[in-house]
Amino acid sequence: MENPWPWADEVGVDEDYRLWAEFSIGKARQRMRWIPPGRFMMGSPEEEDGRGEDETQHPVTLTHGYWLGESSCTQALWQAVMGENPSRHEGDDLPVEQVSWNDCRSFIAKLGKQLPGLNLVLPTEAQWEYACRAGSKTAYWWGDEMDDDYANMGRRTEIEARYPANDFGLRSMSGNVLEWCADRFGDYPSEPVTDPIGPAEGHERVLRGGGWFNYGRFLRSACRSADTPDYRSFGLRPAGG
Repeated sequence: MENPWPWADEVGVDEDYRLWAEFSIGKARQRMRWIPPGRFMMGSPEEEDGRGEDETQHPVTLTHGYWLGESSCTQALWQAVMGENPSRHEGDDLPVEQVSWNDCRSFIAKLGKQLPGLNLVLPTEAQWEYACRAGSKTAYWWGDEMDDDYANMGRRTEIEARYPANDFGLRSMSGNVLEWCADRFGDYPSEPVTDPIGPAEGHERVLRGGGWFNYGRFLRSACRSADTPDYRSFGLRPAGG
């Protein structure tokens, strides 16, 4: 197909997961997936096992599509952009970790200068959950029971190509490393919302997806956590690449 995006080296449409585009920085490559606009129920039902009190279920409408990384930002890509690798579990194809929310913003800014027109941002919390669910209404995108065949839990970080993709073509949205989102952390509304961006005030930023060191309930699609923008851990990375 014709490539309308100057930042992309290659684009395509596959039968299972629709539109994708790839970019490269040096030898490091990243595939992006197009997430279409849509509606979903954000949060969890009261009967969901492992549910947190901050997961009030409410209808969300996203009016614009957006790009999200098919898999995590690799250490190779982070190093190609930032000139350093902060990760504890080293490996070019492993996801980068030990990066703060502030670090991710710096990475995105530098990447944007190298690839004009890409215009990447951290996803909102609503965009993250919509992409993770990929049309599912269950506790995890694959069903209601934790399954190690679908997510990395209880080991160390893993190469994400070994795990199945959800119906949007995204890998390891659950487990492996936690993912930073753009929003400040706060209470959910109970009424329907459109394109929510989180509260206007608050110091902590949203973390999603759970990590290799978490119990299964923390890998649920609705599970929420947060920390300060300067917090670093061996289980943190930028959401979606």
